[in-house]
Amino acid sequence: MRAFLIDGETVSDEAEDFGNRLALAYRNRSRPICLCSNPGIPMYIAMIGDQPTIKRMPLTGGAHHQACPSYEPPYELSGLGALMGHAIKLDDDGRAALRLDFSLSKRGVGAAPSAGTETLESVRNDSRKLSLRGLLHFLWHEGGLTEWTARWAGKRHWRQVHSHLVEAARTMSVRGERLVGRVLVPEPFRTEDKTAIEKRRALALAPLFENKAGAKSLMILVGEIKDLTPVRMGQQVVIKHLPGFRLYLEDETWRRLQRRFETELTLWQSADNHHLMVIATIGGSPSGLVAAHEIALMTVTEQWLPVESVHETRLLEVLTRKREKTIKGLRFDLPRAQPYAAAVLPERPQPLALYIVPAGADSEFEARLKDMVEARPDLAAWIWRVGKDEMPDITD
Repeated sequence: MRAFLIDGETVSDEAEDFGNRLALAYRNRSRPICLCSNPGIPMYIAMIGDQPTIKRMPLTGGAHHQACPSYEPPYELSGLGALMGHAIKLDDDGRAALRLDFSLSKRGVGAAPSAGTETLESVRNDSRKLSLRGLLHFLWHEGGLTEWTARWAGKRHWRQVHSHLVEAARTMSVRGERLVGRVLVPEPFRTEDKTAIEKRRALALAPLFENKAGAKSLMILVGEIKDLTPVRMGQQVVIKHLPGFRLYLEDETWRRLQRRFETELTLWQSADNHHLMVIATIGGSPSGLVAAHEIALMTVTEQWLPVESVHETRLLEVLTRKREKTIKGLRFDLPRAQPYAAAVLPERPQPLALYIVPAGADSEFEARLKDMVEARPDLAAWIWRVGKDEMPDITD
């Protein structure tokens, strides 16, 4: 049972009229207070589908009690810690103010650039700005899509993923502008609603084709790749829930994408139940087509949990069968040579952080991992040294 202070009254989430109270508070723009700690922690109400849902405010998860569903592990266990206070800050309205290392505008009307040259070739460890892949990780993190318990089996589909990503974008801003106005997340496609859905899509994309002087606006597309098919002198990206919509990649861009995101592509191709997520900046071309400018990929499991290796996939196969909560860690913009917690089990008397040491890791990797573990004596540590040991048991 959870307790909240709503409009000056303490309310249990098990109360029969809790849903009605949330709906009223949502209409009144009231801000619930989570009472898991003293003092209480401000929350907000979002509509997930047609259901009012209490969500934590951006970057407040660490203030919640570890037994609270809104708790988040310490940020320094993931790549988020390096970004806090620099690339990601809280603004005066309680949104996460982002500094991006990619542009949301483009000057000139020529062909699309070699999509995301720097993003494709490397992920920079620059804590002052957020990369395109880092933004995708942050949307996943703030949307609560890194969390899982076996009780949710069969209950997370694109409809839920779409709603959580859109709500996460509502809590973010770039240079004072709400990010949600620049993000296109395909709504679940239904044949019977085809005309209305395509009309909403055209309206959302209309700013890309405005005939105005100066820089042209770009948008951010976040979706699931359905297929990658060769076309004349390039590659075509087909996005699920966007029938008739295509992104074109030139040959050289496609070759760089394959090199930079070889792991993500291989994981997707080797597991039928994995999803391949794409995030791209897109713009309108004079021909009326939508072109990709920068692009990054992320592989997620059947439960929509991000993975970056077969070893993380194996670990999640064990964790997702447990009824206790798992919080999947994210690398954000950390280089692969730097350790991070692959997952955290927060509901234990002493929360457990799980680390994977890849085969061939050097002494510097081991030293950094040792420092991470010793810096958080409040967390127990589980370490799997791939290539040296079998995966250790994860006892309850």
